[in-house]
Amino acid sequence: MEKLMEEEEEKKYSKIQWFFVVIVIPTLFALTVAVLVLTVAGINVFEKANEFRDKIPFVPTREEVNDKQALKEAESTLTKLKAEIEDREAAIAKLETEIEGKDQEIETLTLEREQLQAQVDDLLLSKEDGQQTFKDIVNTFETISAKKAAPIIAEMSDDEALKILSSLKPDVLAAILEKMSAQDAAKYTALLTNNSSNN
Repeated sequence: MEKLMEEEEEKKYSKIQWFFVVIVIPTLFALTVAVLVLTVAGINVFEKANEFRDKIPFVPTREEVNDKQALKEAESTLTKLKAEIEDREAAIAKLETEIEGKDQEIETLTLEREQLQAQVDDLLLSKEDGQQTFKDIVNTFETISAKKAAPIIAEMSDDEALKILSSLKPDVLAAILEKMSAQDAAKYTALLTNNSSNN
């Protein structure tokens, strides 16, 4: 059995060896000799092989191969450029959104500033109106008789009375205090004294 296997292996080797020795090696040798002879004769073997290959039907020519490669490269470049354009468009859209947000923020801040300015103007007007009203009250107390003014002031809160009394002219103040009861006159005199020392 072992001998049979060894003989089969030898036969296999001998068929493979025969193929190389009889076909492959002589063919390679013949091709090498032919290339050398043609090269020495001044014929460019590789150029002739390319020309012959171009004449074979269904085999692409070098120009076709070059065109296909150029087309593939152009498509690849086009794809890259499209991707780059999309990226830039996305960046532009993002910047436009940010600009719109900033514009809205500026508009909101401008409106807030205008509202605050209007409030400040209103407060200044009210303060001026308040000062004008207070001046009118003081003028009224200076024009009415001390006999009528004294009981009115006595009925007011201490702060209001003090504010009016401290704004009156000295002679009008003296006349009003004179018409008050001794207790009220002493109280308002003490308040006026304290107020003037605090200021």
